[in-house]
Amino acid sequence: MTSIDLRSDTVTRPDERMRTAMATAEVGDDVLDGDPTMRRLEDRAAELLGMPAALWVPTGCMGNTIALMLHLKRGDSFLAPEDAHVLNHELGTAAWLAGGMPQALPCDVGPGRFSPDAVRAATDNTGPYHSMRTSLLCLENTHNSAGGTVLPPEEHGRLVAVARDQRLAVHLDGARLWNAAVAAGVSPAELTTGVDTVQSCLSKGLGAPMGSVVAGTEEFVGEARRIRKMLGGGVRQGGVVAAAGLVALERIEDLAVDHDNARALADGLAELGWRVREPQTNILLAELPGLTQAEALERLTALGVLAGPMAGQVRFVTHRDVSKSDIDEVLNRMRRSEWAGSSSTTARS
Repeated sequence: MTSIDLRSDTVTRPDERMRTAMATAEVGDDVLDGDPTMRRLEDRAAELLGMPAALWVPTGCMGNTIALMLHLKRGDSFLAPEDAHVLNHELGTAAWLAGGMPQALPCDVGPGRFSPDAVRAATDNTGPYHSMRTSLLCLENTHNSAGGTVLPPEEHGRLVAVARDQRLAVHLDGARLWNAAVAAGVSPAELTTGVDTVQSCLSKGLGAPMGSVVAGTEEFVGEARRIRKMLGGGVRQGGVVAAAGLVALERIEDLAVDHDNARALADGLAELGWRVREPQTNILLAELPGLTQAEALERLTALGVLAGPMAGQVRFVTHRDVSKSDIDEVLNRMRRSEWAGSSSTTARS
């Protein structure tokens, strides 16, 4: 039985076109005098993100860490929505390497979303010198732990505005910003308006084997290049992986297929009795009454369906290597199993 891997959109493999682009890429030593393919990727990413400049980095975690290191002074507090990736899934680098004190904002608007009032309530830089100083707001779009929820342009604008009122810099963890743009029907640049810096992944839904970009002003990118080298992220013939990134950036609109497949999976799971949170993008959170998260994952694995844990639920992530027929097969395997549930217990949220 062939396994169907829905653990993450990071499990995709380069297709023939992407491998050919990598094999034939024009390259140079990116640390010494620049790599021409890397420059083309960075220029294209900056254009799409609506930023003056961009820098390729090996991972999204490094991109976020570089941004926080340049925004924060040691001991500064920074704000991020509760369960944000920079708070819970980057091994504490925000505190360890950037020297920042993380502060989680309650999601008082909905899963993964918070209000301007929450930012105001958490920001008080008027106390004595020994008080905590808050200097940065981190946004996340889409919000991973909330099930790939989208921060729409108008809401993004209000949060950036209140950050400016509170004299906060703004960093956007846009690891899946491409998904957010497709779901919202806008360009990626419309979701970066007003931010100082943004990080976006090429190795998630877009299918490159590795790499992210971190973008901001020319001055920021110049300093970011130095920090990248300090963190061991300087590369030599980086054009090999940059070529994959250029192909990936041509496939942003393809993400709509992943979103459709996530909705089809959600519909099928609901019919089988799962409690399902309606997916906005390619991430689906669900639970089956009567089974713990661990039990559900174990039984799914026995069916050759690979999923992952997230926020106490089972996380399914659709991606370009999973077709609609694969989704149908997942649901058929579950229907044939003894624990699939009953359509009479259908639940949606």
